[in-house]
Amino acid sequence: MIIIPVKEGENIDRALKRFKRKFEKTGAMRELRARQKFDKPSVVRREQKLKAIYVQQLRQAEMG
Repeated sequence: MIIIPVKEGENIDRALKRFKRKFEKTGAMRELRARQKFDKPSVVRREQKLKAIYVQQLRQAEMG
């Protein structure tokens, strides 16, 4: 369970923003969406590999 202590006189929007950031870091929604359908392990590996290649190309283009 995520606990967000709200300080005295703190804006509720600010506390809500902290909650949303913490919730996003847990990855609960990503996991929930991933569990809604089954992906073959080979497909998951292929997607991860393509993403890694894409990120590496971006970093190389940034440096070079």
